[in-house]
Amino acid sequence: MKLNLESLSNKLAWKNYRLPTYDIEAVRAQTALQPTWLHFGAGNIFRAFPAVLAQRLLTAGLADTGIVVCEGYDEELIDRVYRSHDNLSICVTLHSDGHLRREVVGSITESLKLSDDFDRVRAVFCAPTLQMVTFTITEKAYYLRKVDMQFRDDVWEDMTHAPHHAKTMMGRIAALCVERARSCNAPLALVSLDNCDNNGDRLRRAVLDFAHEWRIHNLITDEELDYIKTQISFPLTMIDKITPGPGAKIAAELKADGLDECTPFTTEKGSRAAIFVNTESPQYLIIENDFPNGHPPLEQLGIIFTRRDIVEKAAEMKACTCLNPLDTAMGLYGCLLGYTTICDQMNDPDIPKLLVGVSREARQVVQDPGVIVPDEFLHEVMTVRYPNPYMPDTPQRIATDTSQKLSIRYGVTLKRYYNSTVPMHRVSRLKFIPLVIAGWLRYLMGVDDAGNQMELSPDPMMESIQQRLSGISFGCTDFKDMALESILADRVIFGCNLYEIGAAETVTELFRELNAGPGAVRSTLHKYTEALK
Repeated sequence: MKLNLESLSNKLAWKNYRLPTYDIEAVRAQTALQPTWLHFGAGNIFRAFPAVLAQRLLTAGLADTGIVVCEGYDEELIDRVYRSHDNLSICVTLHSDGHLRREVVGSITESLKLSDDFDRVRAVFCAPTLQMVTFTITEKAYYLRKVDMQFRDDVWEDMTHAPHHAKTMMGRIAALCVERARSCNAPLALVSLDNCDNNGDRLRRAVLDFAHEWRIHNLITDEELDYIKTQISFPLTMIDKITPGPGAKIAAELKADGLDECTPFTTEKGSRAAIFVNTESPQYLIIENDFPNGHPPLEQLGIIFTRRDIVEKAAEMKACTCLNPLDTAMGLYGCLLGYTTICDQMNDPDIPKLLVGVSREARQVVQDPGVIVPDEFLHEVMTVRYPNPYMPDTPQRIATDTSQKLSIRYGVTLKRYYNSTVPMHRVSRLKFIPLVIAGWLRYLMGVDDAGNQMELSPDPMMESIQQRLSGISFGCTDFKDMALESILADRVIFGCNLYEIGAAETVTELFRELNAGPGAVRSTLHKYTEALK
């Protein structure tokens, strides 16, 4: 079996797979004439979620156009994953009972490179029928400034030249908005589906930064600037669907089916890919209902369109309480205790209790979004998602970029406790959230709980933070209380000064316990989780 259009005609060979039931060629022709949905970011999450949503619309007869995808960073994916397989993809849903649901996805009508195919990208972007442009380009793509808050050199280069000369990702998106203003002047929604806080606001800020600078330099008109400010919307979203890189075990299953070329590979830029994606069954997408040119009827598929404040509450529930804080706790302690899979950690005697403790503390100050029940969401995480033995996810992956995540995953909750007028909400009463922060400091020692050297996951602040920790070695507990001050007082890391809100002392003492020597992580973790009622 080869993944291409010709092979799909032999349906008997694909008996274990759900195949497209619509006319793929007719959909591609209609999409070429009247595109409605363009997506930037051709990675795994796109093929597992937006592309499957587009397939559901086509299957149900709710749409007659598919989705056009464009990649602007790792364009090797376009050749090796998309074009070499007629823009078809395989989505494997991993159920916790061991059942694998295999599906061939045919909703992707074109795959474009932002560099070589910019004229075609512009034609799609400027089509009056286009309703929304979605993004899964990671939160790093929205950052335009350096540490000193000045624009990066490549960004400034784009801002001081005509829009059509733009080379950065955000510069090109802003330039496409200018092109749309000049061609059809029709409104449009730009929708970030990246898993970061205030994703729509980040996208808006980046696009408007370019537009304002271009106007200052007389490179666009007042009317074009006004179009971007008033006719382009940037809805907030909350998205959740764990989609790790393609697993070798899943590849073996597909190979046993007779599928060719299913071995995962790594691109030169480090993307882990294959002709298939593997993903969990649970998924959530809540979107601010702000679509000036309409949107595909995704609400028919269970996607929630609602008010901005509800999206914000749902995003905070996930990012600060019921999932992301637990991810970080799993990642850090999983690495320290020698685990290599998330599911195995759920059989640990102490880690699940740690997650319960963290969630209980955070749950005290979270707002119920009303469209998702936090306790039910959390129950699904703990009993279905994390224990799934078929999800090839690792604590090492989750521990990546931890310094960039702490301010949202824990800082928001700490500030809510500090600002609360409820007597029970005292920061000094917290134990498990400080235990995770202390675990992060212990992780940065680069030594696991057995006393062996441990490879640390990538983090943009790694070198800086390790320099600030250089006065403390593994096994050292008699350091001065203020030895951690430069880290625990860092508002960039935590979103607040942990000394000012009253958490630093607890974190310091817990770090002392965790850093006492081999076995100290286990004994400390057990000490506090054993007391959990």
